[in-house]
Amino acid sequence: MTYLPYISDEALRTAVKAVFDCILRTQAEAENAMYRNVIDPFSAIFDGAVQGLTLEEWLLRERARQIQKTVQNQIGLFHQHILGSLPGWQILPQGLDICNNERLIFAEIKNKYNTVKGSDKVGIYDYLLIHLNQPTYQSFTAYYVEIIPPGRNPYNKPFTPSDRTTGTIRPNNENIRQISGQAFYDLATGEPEALSMLFDILPDVISDVSGLDKLSEQQKTSFRSLFDKAY
Repeated sequence: MTYLPYISDEALRTAVKAVFDCILRTQAEAENAMYRNVIDPFSAIFDGAVQGLTLEEWLLRERARQIQKTVQNQIGLFHQHILGSLPGWQILPQGLDICNNERLIFAEIKNKYNTVKGSDKVGIYDYLLIHLNQPTYQSFTAYYVEIIPPGRNPYNKPFTPSDRTTGTIRPNNENIRQISGQAFYDLATGEPEALSMLFDILPDVISDVSGLDKLSEQQKTSFRSLFDKAY
């Protein structure tokens, strides 16, 4: 049985396996680094006292926090791999993230709306504009993709970030757009609710590539509530 109608099982498993391997690798590295690096004792005692944690409990949370930072970066690559594996799409070796030459689209993908500071978004705009001005991409539409948006409503709008150094905003260019994750997945796949479909199938794929037990229906429902709050 095929996992999803818009991507091959092999490509989906490969993308999921990369995240799984990253988590295992990062867990091992964090365990070693925890005792190799100097731990801030002031941070530990404040957190422990306020949250009622023992040192052992605080160390577990600190390790999880360090792992999460690395995993978040891998999740961004996960979406890049998924979208770049769709029919007609490709992952570019350097520079831009993904491209579809038939549909005249290229995109820069960020995992979350606040991954890039507001003051740095002008750099993304300028970077996209530079590529649009190249002969290869002059007829393209450039997308700045925020997989996790700031609110639940999908959007696909001109990207006009503020330049704090000049107190101005970048010019409205219909070919430079800011788009939410769910809207871009719909656009790229041609499947309504494509991102939702991907989320719902992940427990099965994770189990298949890892050999771990599948989540129970109750666990799936609990995690699904987080998706519904984000989208």
